[in-house]
Amino acid sequence: MALDPQVEKILYWVERANAPAFAALGAPLARAAYAKACLTLDVAPRTMHEVHDHALTLPGRTITARQYAPRPTSWATPMPALLYFHGGGFTIGSIDTHDRVCRVLAADADCLVFSVDYRLAPEHPFPAAADDAFAALEWLHREAGALGVDPDRIAVGGDSAGGTLATISALHARDLGIPLALQMLVYPGLASRQDTDSHRRMARGYLLDADLIQWFFGQYLRSDADRDDWRFAPLMAPSLARVAPVWMALAEYDPLVDEGRTYAERLRSAGVPVEAVVYPGMIHGFFQHAGFVLKARAAHADACAALRAAFSTAS
Repeated sequence: MALDPQVEKILYWVERANAPAFAALGAPLARAAYAKACLTLDVAPRTMHEVHDHALTLPGRTITARQYAPRPTSWATPMPALLYFHGGGFTIGSIDTHDRVCRVLAADADCLVFSVDYRLAPEHPFPAAADDAFAALEWLHREAGALGVDPDRIAVGGDSAGGTLATISALHARDLGIPLALQMLVYPGLASRQDTDSHRRMARGYLLDADLIQWFFGQYLRSDADRDDWRFAPLMAPSLARVAPVWMALAEYDPLVDEGRTYAERLRSAGVPVEAVVYPGMIHGFFQHAGFVLKARAAHADACAALRAAFSTAS
Protein backbone atom coordinates (compact mmCIF):
# COMPACT_ATOMS: atom_id res chain seq x y z
CA MET A 1 0.00 0.00 0.00
CA ALA A 2 0.99 3.66 -0.12
CA LEU A 3 3.09 5.30 2.54
CA ASP A 4 1.11 6.12 5.66
CA PRO A 5 0.13 9.84 5.52
CA GLN A 6 1.73 10.47 8.91
CA VAL A 7 4.96 8.86 7.70
CA GLU A 8 4.83 10.99 4.55
CA LYS A 9 4.79 14.08 6.77
CA ILE A 10 7.84 12.85 8.65
CA LEU A 11 9.75 12.28 5.41
CA TYR A 12 8.70 15.74 4.19
CA TRP A 13 9.95 17.35 7.40
CA VAL A 14 13.25 15.47 7.13
CA GLU A 15 13.70 16.63 3.53
CA ARG A 16 12.90 20.25 4.41
CA ALA A 17 15.26 20.22 7.39
CA ASN A 18 18.18 19.34 5.08
CA ALA A 19 20.32 18.38 8.07
CA PRO A 20 23.91 17.21 7.56
CA ALA A 21 24.33 13.50 7.00
CA PHE A 22 25.58 11.49 9.94
CA ALA A 23 28.67 10.55 7.92
CA ALA A 24 29.51 14.24 7.48
CA LEU A 25 29.03 14.88 11.19
CA GLY A 26 31.08 11.94 12.42
CA ALA A 27 30.02 9.55 15.15
CA PRO A 28 30.11 11.85 18.24
CA LEU A 29 28.04 14.63 16.63
CA ALA A 30 25.77 12.09 14.93
CA ARG A 31 24.95 10.63 18.35
CA ALA A 32 24.00 14.06 19.66
CA ALA A 33 21.84 14.80 16.60
CA TYR A 34 20.09 11.44 16.86
CA ALA A 35 19.44 11.88 20.57
CA LYS A 36 17.79 15.24 19.90
CA ALA A 37 15.74 13.91 16.98
CA CYS A 38 14.43 10.96 19.01
CA LEU A 39 12.51 13.28 21.32
CA THR A 40 10.48 14.89 18.54
CA LEU A 41 8.30 11.90 17.60
CA ASP A 42 8.49 9.58 20.60
CA VAL A 43 5.76 9.04 23.18
CA ALA A 44 5.63 10.89 26.47
CA PRO A 45 7.58 9.08 29.20
CA ARG A 46 5.53 6.60 31.20
CA THR A 47 5.81 6.67 34.97
CA MET A 48 7.74 3.78 36.50
CA HIS A 49 7.80 2.54 40.06
CA GLU A 50 11.60 2.46 39.83
CA VAL A 51 14.37 3.07 37.31
CA HIS A 52 17.78 1.85 38.40
CA ASP A 53 21.15 1.53 36.65
CA HIS A 54 23.27 -1.58 37.19
CA ALA A 55 27.01 -1.45 36.51
CA LEU A 56 28.14 -4.70 34.88
CA THR A 57 31.85 -5.16 35.57
CA LEU A 58 33.26 -7.25 32.74
CA PRO A 59 36.81 -8.10 31.63
CA GLY A 60 38.41 -4.82 30.58
CA ARG A 61 35.25 -2.71 30.70
CA THR A 62 32.12 -1.74 32.59
CA ILE A 63 28.75 -1.35 30.87
CA THR A 64 25.37 -0.25 32.19
CA ALA A 65 22.05 -2.06 32.20
CA ARG A 66 19.12 0.20 33.09
CA GLN A 67 16.29 -1.55 34.93
CA TYR A 68 12.68 -0.43 34.57
CA ALA A 69 10.21 -1.71 37.15
CA PRO A 70 6.53 -0.87 36.49
CA ARG A 71 5.53 -1.98 39.98
CA PRO A 72 7.22 -3.10 43.21
CA THR A 73 9.34 -6.20 42.80
CA SER A 74 9.42 -9.10 45.20
CA TRP A 75 11.92 -11.91 45.41
CA ALA A 76 9.07 -14.11 46.66
CA THR A 77 7.14 -13.56 43.44
CA PRO A 78 9.74 -12.91 40.72
CA MET A 79 8.70 -11.05 37.57
CA PRO A 80 9.31 -11.78 33.92
CA ALA A 81 12.01 -9.68 32.27
CA LEU A 82 12.92 -8.33 28.84
CA LEU A 83 16.59 -7.77 28.01
CA TYR A 84 16.49 -4.89 25.50
CA PHE A 85 19.10 -3.67 23.01
CA HIS A 86 18.69 -0.24 21.42
CA GLY A 87 19.09 0.48 17.73
CA GLY A 88 21.44 2.88 15.95
CA GLY A 89 23.63 0.97 13.53
CA PHE A 90 26.04 -0.08 16.29
CA THR A 91 27.28 3.53 16.15
CA ILE A 92 24.62 5.84 17.62
CA GLY A 93 21.76 5.39 20.08
CA SER A 94 21.86 4.74 23.80
CA ILE A 95 19.74 3.68 26.75
CA ASP A 96 18.63 7.33 26.88
CA THR A 97 17.40 7.47 23.27
CA HIS A 98 15.29 4.36 23.89
CA ASP A 99 14.17 5.22 27.40
CA ARG A 100 10.57 5.95 26.45
CA VAL A 101 10.12 2.78 24.40
CA CYS A 102 11.46 0.72 27.30
CA ARG A 103 9.01 2.38 29.68
CA VAL A 104 6.11 1.43 27.40
CA LEU A 105 7.31 -2.18 27.19
CA ALA A 106 7.72 -2.43 30.97
CA ALA A 107 4.34 -0.87 31.73
CA ASP A 108 2.19 -2.60 29.14
CA ALA A 109 3.87 -6.01 29.15
CA ASP A 110 3.99 -5.88 32.97
CA CYS A 111 7.61 -6.97 33.14
CA LEU A 112 11.00 -5.75 34.20
CA VAL A 113 13.03 -4.30 31.34
CA PHE A 114 16.83 -4.22 31.36
CA SER A 115 18.15 -1.88 28.65
CA VAL A 116 21.80 -2.50 27.76
CA ASP A 117 24.22 0.35 27.08
CA TYR A 118 26.58 -1.73 24.96
CA ARG A 119 29.77 -0.28 23.53
CA LEU A 120 29.53 1.63 20.25
CA ALA A 121 31.66 1.86 17.10
CA PRO A 122 33.98 3.18 15.82
CA GLU A 123 35.61 3.36 19.24
CA HIS A 124 34.67 -0.26 19.86
CA PRO A 125 34.39 -2.20 16.58
CA PHE A 126 32.94 -5.67 15.99
CA PRO A 127 32.51 -7.88 17.93
CA ALA A 128 32.36 -5.50 20.94
CA ALA A 129 28.58 -4.99 20.81
CA ALA A 130 28.00 -8.73 20.43
CA ASP A 131 30.34 -9.50 23.32
CA ASP A 132 28.46 -7.02 25.53
CA ALA A 133 25.11 -8.47 24.51
CA PHE A 134 26.21 -11.99 25.40
CA ALA A 135 27.67 -10.82 28.72
CA ALA A 136 24.45 -8.97 29.60
CA LEU A 137 22.37 -12.05 28.86
CA GLU A 138 24.59 -14.25 31.01
CA TRP A 139 24.51 -11.65 33.82
CA LEU A 140 20.72 -11.41 33.79
CA HIS A 141 20.29 -15.17 33.88
CA ARG A 142 22.96 -15.64 36.56
CA GLU A 143 21.66 -12.82 38.80
CA ALA A 144 17.96 -13.44 38.16
CA GLY A 145 17.20 -14.41 41.75
CA ALA A 146 18.89 -11.35 43.22
CA LEU A 147 17.16 -9.10 40.69
CA GLY A 148 13.67 -10.46 41.34
CA VAL A 149 13.55 -12.02 37.87
CA ASP A 150 11.98 -15.37 37.04
CA PRO A 151 14.80 -17.16 35.13
CA ASP A 152 12.24 -19.15 33.14
CA ARG A 153 10.51 -15.99 31.90
CA ILE A 154 13.28 -13.98 30.25
CA ALA A 155 12.87 -12.53 26.76
CA VAL A 156 15.31 -10.70 24.52
CA GLY A 157 14.36 -7.81 22.27
CA GLY A 158 15.63 -4.87 20.32
CA ASP A 159 15.17 -2.67 17.29
CA SER A 160 17.34 -2.43 14.16
CA ALA A 161 20.96 -3.13 15.21
CA GLY A 162 19.54 -3.89 18.64
CA GLY A 163 17.31 -6.45 16.96
CA THR A 164 20.45 -8.02 15.53
CA LEU A 165 21.93 -8.22 19.03
CA ALA A 166 18.74 -9.74 20.41
CA THR A 167 18.74 -12.32 17.60
CA ILE A 168 22.32 -13.42 18.18
CA SER A 169 21.73 -13.42 21.94
CA ALA A 170 18.95 -15.94 21.40
CA LEU A 171 21.37 -18.13 19.46
CA HIS A 172 23.91 -17.73 22.25
CA ALA A 173 21.26 -18.61 24.85
CA ARG A 174 20.37 -21.78 22.93
CA ASP A 175 24.02 -22.83 22.85
CA LEU A 176 24.42 -22.20 26.60
CA GLY A 177 21.15 -23.91 27.51
CA ILE A 178 19.59 -20.68 28.83
CA PRO A 179 15.79 -20.81 28.35
CA LEU A 180 14.16 -17.80 26.70
CA ALA A 181 10.45 -17.12 26.47
CA LEU A 182 10.55 -14.94 23.33
CA GLN A 183 12.61 -12.99 20.85
CA MET A 184 10.93 -9.61 20.30
CA LEU A 185 12.59 -8.35 17.12
CA VAL A 186 11.78 -4.95 15.62
CA TYR A 187 13.07 -4.57 12.02
CA PRO A 188 16.35 -6.36 12.84
CA GLY A 189 19.42 -6.36 10.60
CA LEU A 190 20.04 -9.97 9.61
CA ALA A 191 21.94 -10.21 6.32
CA SER A 192 25.65 -10.05 5.58
CA ARG A 193 25.18 -7.94 2.44
CA GLN A 194 22.52 -5.46 1.44
CA ASP A 195 21.60 -6.83 -1.97
CA THR A 196 17.92 -7.74 -1.64
CA ASP A 197 15.13 -6.28 -3.72
CA SER A 198 13.93 -4.13 -0.81
CA HIS A 199 17.42 -2.68 -0.39
CA ARG A 200 17.40 -1.71 -4.06
CA ARG A 201 13.87 -0.31 -4.05
CA MET A 202 14.27 1.65 -0.81
CA ALA A 203 17.85 2.81 -1.28
CA ARG A 204 16.82 6.48 -1.10
CA GLY A 205 14.05 8.51 0.44
CA TYR A 206 12.86 6.29 3.29
CA LEU A 207 14.99 7.61 6.18
CA LEU A 208 17.40 4.66 6.32
CA ASP A 209 19.29 5.27 3.09
CA ALA A 210 21.79 2.88 1.53
CA ASP A 211 24.66 5.30 2.17
CA LEU A 212 23.72 5.56 5.84
CA ILE A 213 23.60 1.78 6.23
CA GLN A 214 27.06 1.40 4.74
CA TRP A 215 28.40 4.23 6.90
CA PHE A 216 27.14 2.47 10.01
CA PHE A 217 28.71 -0.81 8.95
CA GLY A 218 31.91 0.97 7.95
CA GLN A 219 32.19 2.21 11.52
CA TYR A 220 31.44 -1.17 13.08
CA LEU A 221 33.14 -3.80 10.93
CA ARG A 222 36.89 -4.34 11.02
CA SER A 223 36.99 -5.78 7.52
CA ASP A 224 34.69 -7.22 4.90
CA ALA A 225 35.29 -10.69 6.35
CA ASP A 226 33.25 -9.72 9.44
CA ARG A 227 30.14 -9.60 7.27
CA ASP A 228 30.12 -13.39 7.10
CA ASP A 229 30.18 -13.84 10.87
CA TRP A 230 26.77 -14.85 12.30
CA ARG A 231 27.32 -12.45 15.19
CA PHE A 232 26.91 -9.66 12.63
CA ALA A 233 24.57 -11.40 10.19
CA PRO A 234 22.34 -13.99 11.90
CA LEU A 235 21.27 -15.35 8.51
CA MET A 236 24.79 -16.79 8.33
CA ALA A 237 24.16 -18.98 11.40
CA PRO A 238 24.51 -22.66 10.43
CA SER A 239 21.32 -23.65 12.26
CA LEU A 240 18.35 -21.83 13.79
CA ALA A 241 16.88 -24.95 15.35
CA ARG A 242 15.74 -24.78 18.98
CA VAL A 243 15.98 -21.00 19.35
CA ALA A 244 13.27 -19.20 21.30
CA PRO A 245 9.96 -18.33 19.61
CA VAL A 246 9.90 -15.07 17.68
CA TRP A 247 7.62 -12.07 17.36
CA MET A 248 8.96 -9.81 14.64
CA ALA A 249 7.80 -6.34 13.55
CA LEU A 250 8.76 -5.34 10.01
CA ALA A 251 8.02 -2.17 8.06
CA GLU A 252 6.70 -2.26 4.49
CA TYR A 253 8.94 0.61 3.34
CA ASP A 254 12.14 -0.56 5.04
CA PRO A 255 15.26 -1.71 3.17
CA LEU A 256 15.55 -4.49 5.77
CA VAL A 257 12.09 -5.97 5.19
CA ASP A 258 13.18 -8.70 2.79
CA GLU A 259 15.87 -10.06 5.09
CA GLY A 260 13.31 -10.09 7.89
CA ARG A 261 10.96 -12.17 5.76
CA THR A 262 13.79 -14.52 4.82
CA TYR A 263 14.76 -15.00 8.46
CA ALA A 264 11.15 -15.76 9.38
CA GLU A 265 11.05 -18.41 6.65
CA ARG A 266 14.27 -19.99 7.92
CA LEU A 267 12.92 -20.04 11.46
CA ARG A 268 9.73 -21.78 10.33
CA SER A 269 11.76 -24.32 8.35
CA ALA A 270 13.73 -25.02 11.53
CA GLY A 271 10.53 -25.64 13.48
CA VAL A 272 10.65 -22.38 15.46
CA PRO A 273 7.30 -20.67 16.18
CA VAL A 274 7.36 -17.23 14.57
CA GLU A 275 4.91 -14.40 14.04
CA ALA A 276 6.22 -11.81 11.58
CA VAL A 277 4.02 -8.74 11.18
CA VAL A 278 4.66 -6.35 8.28
CA TYR A 279 3.21 -2.96 9.23
CA PRO A 280 1.80 -1.37 6.05
CA GLY A 281 2.95 2.10 5.08
CA MET A 282 5.67 2.17 7.75
CA ILE A 283 9.38 2.96 7.48
CA HIS A 284 12.46 1.90 9.41
CA GLY A 285 12.49 3.56 12.81
CA PHE A 286 8.71 3.85 13.14
CA PHE A 287 8.71 2.08 16.51
CA GLN A 288 10.10 5.32 17.98
CA HIS A 289 7.52 7.50 16.24
CA ALA A 290 4.55 6.55 18.39
CA GLY A 291 4.12 10.10 19.66
CA PHE A 292 2.92 10.99 16.16
CA VAL A 293 2.26 7.81 14.15
CA LEU A 294 -0.83 5.85 15.19
CA LYS A 295 0.35 2.57 13.66
CA ALA A 296 3.48 2.78 15.80
CA ARG A 297 1.26 2.78 18.88
CA ALA A 298 -0.46 -0.31 17.50
CA ALA A 299 2.94 -1.96 17.08
CA HIS A 300 3.75 -1.15 20.72
CA ALA A 301 0.50 -2.80 21.78
CA ASP A 302 1.22 -5.86 19.61
CA ALA A 303 4.74 -6.23 21.02
CA CYS A 304 3.48 -6.02 24.59
CA ALA A 305 0.72 -8.53 23.88
CA ALA A 306 3.30 -10.94 22.44
CA LEU A 307 5.47 -10.56 25.52
CA ARG A 308 2.54 -11.10 27.91
CA ALA A 309 1.46 -14.21 26.02
CA ALA A 310 4.98 -15.64 26.00
CA PHE A 311 5.50 -14.97 29.70
CA SER A 312 2.14 -16.52 30.49
CA THR A 313 2.97 -19.67 28.56
CA ALA A 314 6.41 -19.95 30.17
CA SER A 315 5.13 -19.51 33.73
